Amino acid sequence: MKILCAASLLGAAITLGAAGAHEPDAYQASVEQWRTGRMERLRDPNGWLTLVGLHWLEPGWQSVGSASSNDIELAVGPQRLGRIGIFDGAAHFQPAGHAGVVVEHAEKRMDGKTTSYVLAPDSAKQQSVVRIGAANFVVIERSGRMGLRVKDPQAATRTSFTSIDQYPIDAGWRFDAVFVPHPAGKTIDIASVINTIEPMANPGAVVFKKDGKDFRLEAVDEGDGQLFLIFADRTNRKETYGPGRFLYADKPVGNRTVVDFNRAYNPPCAFNAYSTCPLPPPENRLDLAVTAGEKKYVGAGAH
Repeated sequence: MKILCAASLLGAAITLGAAGAHEPDAYQASVEQWRTGRMERLRDPNGWLTLVGLHWLEPGWQSVGSASSNDIELAVGPQRLGRIGIFDGAAHFQPAGHAGVVVEHAEKRMDGKTTSYVLAPDSAKQQSVVRIGAANFVVIERSGRMGLRVKDPQAATRTSFTSIDQYPIDAGWRFDAVFVPHPAGKTIDIASVINTIEPMANPGAVVFKKDGKDFRLEAVDEGDGQLFLIFADRTNRKETYGPGRFLYADKPVGNRTVVDFNRAYNPPCAFNAYSTCPLPPPENRLDLAVTAGEKKYVGAGAH
């Protein structure tokens, strides 16, 4: 890939100060539609608002269930659900005979009359799910560690959710940005709220101009070609979520993409303590108050 000169591109960044001004109603409607979809995704019975637990697994068997005497105490389910452990780098689950669980997309093993399952984590092509009535748990993998992520559609974080305060839609925060590509294979270290650091694919940066000044954000590619922008700005803590917010930009066409901060949103960690959100890299801490997108969440479970 030929690397374009960043200096020559910076001057080419075009701010759509009145982006969509020729069709303001259509632009307003498109952002409102996106925001409606965002609220629907949050309210989903399997969405981020349903998280009620995150438990890291250790080698060997650990008892699991809702009783406090278990090695892993769940917020949902029977007192004795069974046992779970890590063996040879894989998570194994052995349900108690009375547990009444349903295990999906897992390798089933029989040892005499004992049934166990090898649970595929979220890093696998198809993740295993252990259903406990309406609730469920899955295995996640982070920096070589495995943990149980527990979900309950009756969680107060979901049942009491109404909405998130938003800044008024302002086309002045929608930018025709320049994409500055990096050499193929480049990565960027991304820290997380659980004190891990993961190298993530860093295909390039986006450059936009606001009030006559150039701003730059390093992008992450999660595998679908979209540009994932994890950013912090001057509104954090007072008006918006303290650690920062998320934003996606479309896959660049040539060296152009659109960065629309009206679609900036809170990470899952804003709603509960059981998420493993990535944090903005130092390069993405903007010396700018981005008064667009979602504001700080103040509902049940807010962090």
